[in-house]
Amino acid sequence: MNETQMFDVVIVGGGHGGAQAAIALRQNGFGGSIALIGAEPDPPYERPPLSKDYLAGERPFERMLIRPLAFWQEREVTLMLGRSVTAIDAATHRVTTDTGERIGYERLIWAAGGSPRRLACAGHDLVGVHTVRTRADVDRMIDELPEVKRVVVIGGGYIGLEAAAALRRKGKSVVLLEAQDRVLARVAGEALSRFYESAHRAEGVDVRLGVAVDCLIGDDRITGVRLATGETLAADMAVVGIGIEPSVEPLIAAGAEGGNGVLVDSGCRTTLPDVYAIGDCALHANAFADGALLRVESVQNANDQATLVAKAIVGQPGTYRATPWFWSNQFDLKLQTVGLSAGHDDAILRGDPATRSFSVVYLKQGRVVALDCVNTTKDYVQGRKLVEAGARPDPEQLADPTVPLKALLPET
Repeated sequence: MNETQMFDVVIVGGGHGGAQAAIALRQNGFGGSIALIGAEPDPPYERPPLSKDYLAGERPFERMLIRPLAFWQEREVTLMLGRSVTAIDAATHRVTTDTGERIGYERLIWAAGGSPRRLACAGHDLVGVHTVRTRADVDRMIDELPEVKRVVVIGGGYIGLEAAAALRRKGKSVVLLEAQDRVLARVAGEALSRFYESAHRAEGVDVRLGVAVDCLIGDDRITGVRLATGETLAADMAVVGIGIEPSVEPLIAAGAEGGNGVLVDSGCRTTLPDVYAIGDCALHANAFADGALLRVESVQNANDQATLVAKAIVGQPGTYRATPWFWSNQFDLKLQTVGLSAGHDDAILRGDPATRSFSVVYLKQGRVVALDCVNTTKDYVQGRKLVEAGARPDPEQLADPTVPLKALLPET
C-alpha cells in the first residue's frame, strides 16, 4: 500500500459540495494544500442538468463543468479522480482509497453525496435498467436511446418526472409508476402533485399511481416490467428514481455518529476530530424544519454548507442557517421552491393552475414555511422573504394573486 503526501485539506466527493469547498477555501484566502478525491473520471460538473437538458440532448457536457479544468490547476487544487475513499483512520488522520493509496489530512471534508437506491426485485440488474446520478449513467441511456421506443420510469419524484419529460421530448413512449397515491408525495402538497400529474398526462406520459413493481423481465436485456397486479408493461428501458442512499459507510465505520446520513453539528462538524460533512449525506438540525434532523438533497444546501466549512477552516466559524431552495424544469414548466413544506398543516393556492402559472403557499400554525412557484418567479423571490421572516399573513390576501407577496411582509 502506497503512502502519498499529506494535504492540509482533503475533500472527498467531486460534486457541487466538494467543488464549492475547494473554491471557497481559495476565495477566503486559504493558502494550504488541497486535494479533491472524486469517484468519477470527470472534473466537478453540475448534476441537475443530467435528468433535464443533458438527457434531452440540449446541453453539452462542457457547459456543465463547474469550473474549467485549468481553474483547478491555477488554484493549486489537486484533483484525484476515478477513485473512492474506502476507509478512514481518524486517529492518524489518513484515508485509504480503493486504489490502495493512503492520503493524510489535517482536515477532512466529506462531500461524497449518495448512491441511487436500487430496486430489490428480480431483474433489477438487467441491461437497460438505469439510474440518473452521474454523467456515465446518462451517457449509457443516451447510447441506448436510438433502439428504445418504450420506457418505464419507476418513481414519481423529481428525478423520475424530469427524466419522463426529457424522454417524451425525445419522442419515446413513457409510462411513469409511483407507489404512493400521488407524485411528489414526499416533497409537495396535493395541489402541486395533481397539477404535475395532469401536465405529464397532457404531454403523453402514462402516469400510474398506487402501483407496485413485482419484477423486471428479460433474459439479458429488459423487455418488460411486471406489476404486483400481474399486469406486464412492455419496456425497452427502465429508469429508476426512488431516492438515494447516503454514502457515509467509511465515516460510520470510523466511529462517526449517524444513521440516515452522518450527524453534523451547526458548523457541519462530525463527531470525528477534524472531519466535516456537507451536502446530501449530512444529517443536520435544520432551522427551517423547526430543528428536525434531516438531510437536504439540493445544490443550495451543498454549496452553502461548503462555504460555511471553508470559512471555519480559515478561522471564521459560523452556524448553518441557509434558506433552502430548489428548482425543477419539466416541459415548459419552471418550478421554484423555497423553504421546507414537510409538516405543513395548511396549503393555500395562489392563482389558477389551468394558466400554468401559480403558487402554493404552505403554512404551519399560520406561519409561512414554504412556497412552490410554477412559472411565477416574482412569487418565489418575494415569498422567500415571507419564509425567512416567519410571516403570518392573512390567508385571504395570500390567496389573491393581485396582492404582491412583498406587501404581506411584517413591518420591521
